Amino acid sequence: MASKHVFFFAMLFFSGVSVFAEDNPSLVMDYYKDTCPQAEDIIREQVKLLYKRHKNTAFSWLRNIFHDCFVESCDASLLLDSTRRMLSEKETDRSFGMRNFRYIETIKEAVERECPGVVSCADILVLSGRDGIVALGGPYIPLKTGRRDGRKSRADILEQHLPDHNESMTVVLDRFAKIGINTPGVVALLGSHSVGRTHCVKLVHRLYPEVDPQLNPEHVPHMLKKCPDPIPDPKAVQYVRNDRGTPMKLDNNYYRNILDNKGLMLVDHQLAVDKRTKPYVKKMAKSQDYFFKEFSRAITILSENNPLTGTKGEIRKQCNLSNKLH
Repeated sequence: MASKHVFFFAMLFFSGVSVFAEDNPSLVMDYYKDTCPQAEDIIREQVKLLYKRHKNTAFSWLRNIFHDCFVESCDASLLLDSTRRMLSEKETDRSFGMRNFRYIETIKEAVERECPGVVSCADILVLSGRDGIVALGGPYIPLKTGRRDGRKSRADILEQHLPDHNESMTVVLDRFAKIGINTPGVVALLGSHSVGRTHCVKLVHRLYPEVDPQLNPEHVPHMLKKCPDPIPDPKAVQYVRNDRGTPMKLDNNYYRNILDNKGLMLVDHQLAVDKRTKPYVKKMAKSQDYFFKEFSRAITILSENNPLTGTKGEIRKQCNLSNKLH
C-alpha cells in the first residue's frame, strides 16, 4: 500500500511539473512555426522595406532592444503610450532621441494581417532589432521567440536599471553584470555607437565651458561646428555622427576611434582607458570577427532577459496600447 502511495504522489509531482512547464515555457527557436510560420519572414521583409525608405530606422530598432530588454523584462513595455495613470517609458529623459516607434506598428499591422492575435510586440521588437543589425552590415543572430507583452510601463524604475552615458565604468559594468553580460559583452554592445549620431545635448559638457583635454584635438573643431551652442535646444537638429568614417555601418571602426580619443560621450572614452575594458577594446579594434562574436552573444543574453511567457502578459492588438485600453 505504501508503495502505491509513493507511486501516486510521484505521478502527481511529475504531472504538476509538466503542467507548470506548459504554463511557463521557455523561449524557443521558431516559436511561431505552427501558429504563424510566415511571421519572421514578414518582419524581415518589412524591416528591409522600411530601411530602404528611412535609413535611420535600423538605429532605432537596435536601440529598442537595449532600452526595452534592459529594464526588468523583455516585454515591449517601452512601446506603451502614456495614460492618465501611467507615464510612458518613451517620454522619460533616458529615452531622449528615441523615435520611429510608429514603424514597429507598421510591422505589427503586416503580421496581424497574416496571423491576427498571435505574434507579440515583444517578439517583433526583438526580431526587428536583429534584422536591423543585418541591414547595418552586422551579423545575423539567431534569436529565440515566444515572448508575451507586458501591460504596464516601467518608467518609474528606469533609473535603477539603465546605465547613463556619464556614469562611471564601475556602475556600467555592474548594471550589465546583473543581467548576465560580462565585460567583453559590455564592450561589444557599446560598439553599437559605431552607427547613428549623438545629439549635442549629450556631449556639450565635453565642449563647454572648456574643451575636455582628453578629446582628440583634431576632432574638436568638427564637434564645435556641429554643436555651436553651450545650451543646445533639445528639439533642434544638432547632432554629431558617432563615426564619421562609416556612419551607416556596424563595424569595429568605433574601437579604433575611441582608442584615438574620438569617442563622443564620456562612456566611450572610459571604455578605451579603463584597465578592465581596454584589453577588449584593443582586441575588437583588431578583429571584427571577435567583435561580432561577442556582440552576438551579448544581444542574445539581452534579448532573453526575464521574458513573459506561457500565460503571463498578453498578445497586444496594438503595440502602443495594452488590450484593456484598445
